[in-house]
Amino acid sequence: MTFTEAKTRHAKLAEQIRAHDYAYYVQAKPVISDLEYDRLYRELIDLESAFPELATNDSPSARVGGQPLAEFKSVPHGTPMMSLDNTYSQAEVQEFCDRVQKFLPGERLVWLVEPKVDGVAVNLRYENGLLVVGATRGDGVIGDDVTANLKTIRSVPLRLAGVGSHDSSAAGKKHPAPDASGRVVEPPELLEVRGEVYLTRDGFARLNAERESAGEEAFANPRSAAAGSLKQLDPRLVAKRPLDTALYGVGTVTGAPLPATQRELLAWLKRLGFKTPERTWYCESTAELIAAIAELDRVRRDFNYETDGAVIKLDSVAWRERLGATAKAPRWAIAYKYAPEQAQTRLNAITIQVGRTGALTPVAELEPVFLAGSKISRATLHNEDELLRKDIRIGDTVLIEKAGEVIPAVVGVVSQRRTGAETPFHFPKVCPECGSKVSRLAGAAGDEGVVWRCPNPDCPAQVIGRLEHWCARGAMDIEGGGEALIGQLVKAGLARDVADLYSLKLDKIAGLERMGEKSARNFLAGVAASKTRDLWRLLFGLGILHVGAGVAKSLGRSFASLDDVFNASVDQLNEVEDIGAVIAQSLAQWHGDSRNRHLIERLRTAELNFKSALYQPASALGPFAGKTFVLTGTLPHLKREEAAAKIEALGGKVSGSVSKHTSFVVAGEEAGSKLEKAQKLGVPVIDEAEFLRLCDSATPG
Repeated sequence: MTFTEAKTRHAKLAEQIRAHDYAYYVQAKPVISDLEYDRLYRELIDLESAFPELATNDSPSARVGGQPLAEFKSVPHGTPMMSLDNTYSQAEVQEFCDRVQKFLPGERLVWLVEPKVDGVAVNLRYENGLLVVGATRGDGVIGDDVTANLKTIRSVPLRLAGVGSHDSSAAGKKHPAPDASGRVVEPPELLEVRGEVYLTRDGFARLNAERESAGEEAFANPRSAAAGSLKQLDPRLVAKRPLDTALYGVGTVTGAPLPATQRELLAWLKRLGFKTPERTWYCESTAELIAAIAELDRVRRDFNYETDGAVIKLDSVAWRERLGATAKAPRWAIAYKYAPEQAQTRLNAITIQVGRTGALTPVAELEPVFLAGSKISRATLHNEDELLRKDIRIGDTVLIEKAGEVIPAVVGVVSQRRTGAETPFHFPKVCPECGSKVSRLAGAAGDEGVVWRCPNPDCPAQVIGRLEHWCARGAMDIEGGGEALIGQLVKAGLARDVADLYSLKLDKIAGLERMGEKSARNFLAGVAASKTRDLWRLLFGLGILHVGAGVAKSLGRSFASLDDVFNASVDQLNEVEDIGAVIAQSLAQWHGDSRNRHLIERLRTAELNFKSALYQPASALGPFAGKTFVLTGTLPHLKREEAAAKIEALGGKVSGSVSKHTSFVVAGEEAGSKLEKAQKLGVPVIDEAEFLRLCDSATPG
């Protein structure tokens, strides 16, 4: 293929991929399968490998994330990003409307209400239709340049609709072209677009599950997770986070007329290729505005992002210009904040939990209280710094809410109810389980020196945690290996690490409290059965920091055996999907410990399986590659693990939650909320028989 032929084909592929990205990530209406999309993308990458000059900044390949940055540069915004005044009172909303009416006497005011996305404010700067800079809000005048990270978000257009192909001889020239709806759009010469970057609800749940599985502290809420993602110096890590956008405003605009109203502005932004708020309310009176706020409160939990309020904007841009702004905020808009569900209760005690990685976590032991439909008796206090910052004392009346409507959290102290009898909590300087001196040295990415850790690998709490994790259903799935038995095994000195489980004798186990011979035989049968578990389960079961189930499966797909995993260099590990520098270093560090290498050899002697059934050479992607399945309910014949194994053996992925990205939901009896969500999103639902036919048709021969 000549360069001219390659350039023509590359331009066509790029336009096709952009159109499919817009349909999938902005409109949520994909028109081709994941497999077909991957074929287009691979062809584009191949062309750029053969002709590197085709890999321009606005190519779809720019989204995968480049090399890590040394630091973020500061960049000024063309127009300052102002914040909004807040209110929690409907009476104050009425006062705001009355105040605006005084500025505009005789005018019939019209308002637009938008969801207040609980995300991170960003400013996207486009010149001649191409994204040149993306920045955080910062102080409103200057923000951090996070362009490389924002490029990884698929709903952020790298090139606006209406901008044709660019090359070295025509860079910066606009070529009006129809948008996805067929309308011709003329992008401005300079455009600043403002909005929020957020983490999806489903993505937040998956991210926290992976962090907890890897022994890391969970994010408190989706906003902090989104903010932490944008401040990563390695865009390749950001590319793996389920970030999305909602764009709703502009800053500096030159070379094109600005729409006359907010409604028209949102429609214009959508035609340019941006993802705008999925629902808005047009209100012609204060009464309609109040009703819209109430309706948004009722429906906002159906959105796949967190909302903490409603943004009320005057619709007319001309009226906004007449009103102007104060030093801090525009006079024509206000944010109405919804009060989170909260409850007050007494903090009876603070206990310290020692996890399998040695992390010491303070836990609030509460007088039980009902909140958001569940009974709350315990809540995490995160770390010592949080305790001190909030001045939380034993005996305090504390305010509890579900952070992100998921995690019970102590918001603060009800100080007016203090009696003087409350006592400060002093964080222990030795491990409460083994007496070892604890340290605040950063032991994991994100710790930043705030997590106290017990350094003793023989600490009973860590030993118990590692053994329980090994036996867990998601890991080696050993029947009977729960908290009660594992605690007794450790206390009796029968098990100090996971390899000891494979030399246990029947008489020793049967002699433990509440362990008859039948229960002991069942447990030993489970231990014996675990020897044949696939490699990814063993890797996950080892409890290596940052190696959750998803990471373990990625390793299993890329390496044929455990030895291959640990013989790989950090650079080789870094090339694996879902494996970044932090995880690669964690694997190398774990295997660099002589105790851990000795453990592996003892597991080898016990004849555990070190081979991966998921392994797929790069040249042999399975027929389910790119497809995601969700299993729900009880299947007639297959166990869930058996169905998952079939999917993964054919190159597919199994997810625990349904989203618009799910390919199929396999539903059995008593399928619940996942089935309902699949039906709501229009995700294909199949039964076991249809699933088996799908597997058979995909199996070669």
